[in-house]
Amino acid sequence: MNDIIIRKLSSDEKIPYDLLLLADPSIETINDYIYRGSWYAAYINNNIVGAYVMIRTRPLTLELVNIAVVEEYQGKGIGKRLIFNAIDIAKKDKAKVLEVGTGNSSISQLALYQKCGFRIVGIDRDFFKKHYTDKIIENGIECVDMIRLSIDL
Repeated sequence: MNDIIIRKLSSDEKIPYDLLLLADPSIETINDYIYRGSWYAAYINNNIVGAYVMIRTRPLTLELVNIAVVEEYQGKGIGKRLIFNAIDIAKKDKAKVLEVGTGNSSISQLALYQKCGFRIVGIDRDFFKKHYTDKIIENGIECVDMIRLSIDL
């Protein structure tokens, strides 16, 4: 997939909500962080196939708060390209740590982040019960806890 172009989207471009909702089912949560961060999109033939949002959480620390790939393009390395792009952007921004959180039921995402060099650093118990009104079931598992991972840059 060498024909992928990843670029930062400007504030006047249309937010790809349909794509971001694949990774986060809460429009309220997306609206909370989308305007606090920078968002990037991956394109193939001028079509958005993936996106991520990154926010500054503390000095020298950034967090990936949403990484999504269009379903028909999943499993083709686009998610990994987005993550490595985010790592490069974070380094250029002089960040020392890049964090990410995902649900306890997000088995493939947990594997992907670890393959990209992230390590588990903590668990936010009952995060999804406290912050989401609808129950989330993924891989036959209720998504209850947020698994926190980070990579030192």
